[in-house]
Amino acid sequence: MQGELEKVLTRLLREPVHLVAASRTDAGVHARGQVASFETSSDWPVERLEGALWRHCPPDVTVLRVEPAPPGFHARFDARGKWYRYRILEGRAPAALERGRSWHVRSALDVEAMQRAADRIVGTHDFRGFAASSERRPGVRTLHRVRVHRRERIVRIDVEGDGFLYNMVRTIAGSLVEVGRGRRSPDWIEQPLRTRDRRLAGPTAPACGLYLMRVDYEPAATGG
Repeated sequence: MQGELEKVLTRLLREPVHLVAASRTDAGVHARGQVASFETSSDWPVERLEGALWRHCPPDVTVLRVEPAPPGFHARFDARGKWYRYRILEGRAPAALERGRSWHVRSALDVEAMQRAADRIVGTHDFRGFAASSERRPGVRTLHRVRVHRRERIVRIDVEGDGFLYNMVRTIAGSLVEVGRGRRSPDWIEQPLRTRDRRLAGPTAPACGLYLMRVDYEPAATGG
């Protein structure tokens, strides 16, 4: 996504453009609420640029809105929170329209048990036990909400927090599915949280089920 947008913007504005994204996303992850910033010396009107991007972006990239930002705004470093959603297709039968859009789990899931486990990780903790082994950043993050709910065959896991480690949401999702399948009890999820040992957590859920839904900023940061 970033490379394609940079190519289009560079062509339209006739100057090199470097985008800064609010969140990195692996291949297969869906960024419905991604925010990106860039600096330009061009005097193109914002509304004209927005329309041009709609016309020139590839079909798998959609720009929802373009707006000016205050000097110095940084899409990544000014972010104060994010909302991710993980989608699981439950049941034995596949669904063609969900291919590449959710993780197909064939067994029935105990959503109530998953929620009890999710409640145990809300708050401020060191989440290195749920991060990729390659993650080297400090692990303390605050999760404001982790909600598990079902709509027909789709089980959704909504996770909101002030920041996330690499693969953190996907590992949380994989761990909650272990609880939902009955392979682990809800209080088991405290083990990787307490020990910060990634080997004690569940599997990393597939990228296809993860959606970046929203990035939050202070109003002053965006000129709001």
